[in-house]
Amino acid sequence: MIDVARLAGVSHQTVSRVVNGSDSVTPELAERVEHAIRQLRYRRNPAARALATSRSMSIGIVGFGLAQYGPSVALTGIADESRRAGYATNIVSMAEADRANMSRALDHLVDDSVDGIIVLAPVEGALAALQGLEMDAPLMVFQPGATPAVDRVATDEIAGARMATAHLVRSGHRTVRHVSGPSGWLGTSARIAGWAGELSERGLAAPPPLEGDWTTESGYAAGRTLAGDPSVTAVFAANDQMALGVMKAFADEGRRVPEDVSVVGFDGVPESAYYRPGLTTIGFDFAEVGRRAVSQLLLRMAGEEPGPVARVEPTFLLRDSARAA
Repeated sequence: MIDVARLAGVSHQTVSRVVNGSDSVTPELAERVEHAIRQLRYRRNPAARALATSRSMSIGIVGFGLAQYGPSVALTGIADESRRAGYATNIVSMAEADRANMSRALDHLVDDSVDGIIVLAPVEGALAALQGLEMDAPLMVFQPGATPAVDRVATDEIAGARMATAHLVRSGHRTVRHVSGPSGWLGTSARIAGWAGELSERGLAAPPPLEGDWTTESGYAAGRTLAGDPSVTAVFAANDQMALGVMKAFADEGRRVPEDVSVVGFDGVPESAYYRPGLTTIGFDFAEVGRRAVSQLLLRMAGEEPGPVARVEPTFLLRDSARAA
């Protein structure tokens, strides 16, 4: 920093202000400092900064199920928002979301002196594992289907499932079959609750859901079962990958989508617009989940008392895979 100050002809305090984004430096001085930084290829020393500020400038992430679309995009949002705020990210991935693994993951991050932690593990086991654990850093949790709170960020997946089911019922279908995600996932529970709740309010029976595992293969297996029942005219799949498998199964059994059966997915993966037919689905801005988690965590790290985080709401994406019965 002293070398940059000497080359720019300013004090090292001015260099510090420019580096830290202060608006108290004139544009002319700031440009001189930035030019000197580029010439010398100056980089701040994170270890020295941590010693000076008693902060590591690092946010820890505990992850589970990061291969799935929602968590993976939320992770991107966390990383991008953290970087914009000047923070690095430290990710610990769990093979199993139980208490022992959660405790080890949190201990690892605390030992690395992270300034705050985001738990991106949308399963019931992760929530149970967090109960009663003592934390030395502010904590945020991604909890699909949850009510707003200061320590969690949520997607309103119950509303999304209701939206999908209501569209099919309004189109004249007598009921809607559901291909669910695997048990233990918060998204699975929320989507079943929304689907069953919407059918119940309309006086329609909710047949037992067929459980998948988020993969296209499991959707195909469920679709083969459903295709054998001629009374099935509408299917709501708990994610777009399983919906793709369902549509393939119906096609293989000689039943056309959407002429003979309507299919609606969930998540809004970008590829779903290019399925054949294009998939009607429920979309979520999962990157916004990550951004809100970081923004709320930064406020809490600064000692503020923010209000609850607003839930990320669903968007209905109407395409060609669903039509009137």
